[in-house]
Amino acid sequence: MMDIFRSIGAATFGLWCGFAAAEAGSIPESNEASIVIRADLPATTYDPMIYGGFIEHLGRQIYGGFFEPGSPLADEAGFRLDVIEAIRELKVPVIRWPGGCFVDSYHWRKGVGENRRPYEDDRWGVREPNTFGTHEFIELCRRIGAAPYICQNSLASIEEMADWVSYCNDTTGEFADLRRENGHPEPFDVRFWSVGNEKVGKGYIDKVRDTAVAMKRVDPSIQVTCSGSHGPSAYIDPYLFETAGAHLDLLSIHEYWIPNFQVHQTPDYLSCIMLSEKPDAHLDAVVGSIEEAGMRGRIDVAFDEWNLRSWHHPGFSGHHPRKVDPADPEVVALIKARDKSLEPSLYTMADALFCASFFNACLRHPGDVTMANIACLVNQTGPLYVHPEGVVRRTHFHTMAMYANLLQPRVVGADVESDRITQGDSSVAMVDAIATVDETGEQWAVAIMNRHPSEAVRCTIELGPQPIDGTYQATLLTGDSPDAYNDIEHPRRVVPRATELVFEDGTVSLPPHSLVIVELPLAK
Repeated sequence: MMDIFRSIGAATFGLWCGFAAAEAGSIPESNEASIVIRADLPATTYDPMIYGGFIEHLGRQIYGGFFEPGSPLADEAGFRLDVIEAIRELKVPVIRWPGGCFVDSYHWRKGVGENRRPYEDDRWGVREPNTFGTHEFIELCRRIGAAPYICQNSLASIEEMADWVSYCNDTTGEFADLRRENGHPEPFDVRFWSVGNEKVGKGYIDKVRDTAVAMKRVDPSIQVTCSGSHGPSAYIDPYLFETAGAHLDLLSIHEYWIPNFQVHQTPDYLSCIMLSEKPDAHLDAVVGSIEEAGMRGRIDVAFDEWNLRSWHHPGFSGHHPRKVDPADPEVVALIKARDKSLEPSLYTMADALFCASFFNACLRHPGDVTMANIACLVNQTGPLYVHPEGVVRRTHFHTMAMYANLLQPRVVGADVESDRITQGDSSVAMVDAIATVDETGEQWAVAIMNRHPSEAVRCTIELGPQPIDGTYQATLLTGDSPDAYNDIEHPRRVVPRATELVFEDGTVSLPPHSLVIVELPLAK
């Protein structure tokens, strides 16, 4: 087993043992669920690109995150080796960069070569040192084993955007020569490109069409996406499909279900959990729009910014630049307020289970969602918190690790029926699940979560004609409370544990606020 599945300690293990040993009669009758895995239906291979990441030049995502020249934990090139080692555990298949809103003031040629100069970033009101550019990003991706995904500055000229593709992918010519002069003779082979970030309107869409044509003229093999929808509305302008659809391979959508951009919010566990069915509804609406346009199967979904919480950046919208003095005390205070997103206590079992809910939604749309990128990958609201002395794996880091490492490569339909948890006018199912299988159809891995904050659930699982009985290997993620979190002093309060699940006549007890992935055979 991987190192991330070490013991969670005596206290939490004792808590789990107590639930596992509970007799069925001790669980309230109202807390019940059933999962019928449709092994009779064809399995669909899903795209592991849904486990992707996103990094932007804001806060400590890059500088003080992945890249910290001079740190005793960094190598000579400035890369934090402990951060790279941790992210490798997630098997991140793709990283989107450099923005986000940051990209609207970014010009790639200023970030290559030896003569780089800092500049004032009017999107985020800070001085950008410009030491992390295209070559450093590609190097980061190579070290992690991720495909690079570049988001273009759509406010720049079409020529500038096409030239960036040429610089990265050409083997001969002006920009291949420039890349060679800058120390990299071989092409970077960047496959994924986005025309801009969170833009709308006819003018933007016209530019998407023309830019996609220009970029594919440089390299016909690339995949191009653009802004489809961002925010709670999943509406996609039909003009986008009519005008640019023939030149797109993907459509980018963004959503953060707790919008902390300007007002920092700290909702409790149950309030967060009430949001956990929204990714399914959001994807249903987006896929419906693509299908209505007649482009389902032609254009896939890239959910390339998502998270339960957005990071906090008061006073700077990102979409509306302003010239600011970084020495202005008001600006300094606004930038300092961004550190509220780094508070460890925010990232509880709610984040872990919401993350699982999001992945389940993607896996229920395997032919439509071919990429997703958690925003962000390190620091701010990301799964990995990086500090000067080391790293802390937040609760949702472990969800990502479990899904990326423990699920099988094909997904099968599962009918889940569950009692519901209610808060005010909102409710969600206590139990959600996804079933995966290998190419042989024999090795199954089923991810199951109990969202209830304090009570166990009796869950019956059907897989094949015979009831599931006996003891099965599993990996459990839970905490000593729904509000459990990891921090520098207690980095292992919430970590996965290899354990066993005991089924009796197909029924198992699921502990509260927990995620479990269990290995099951198909009964003959």
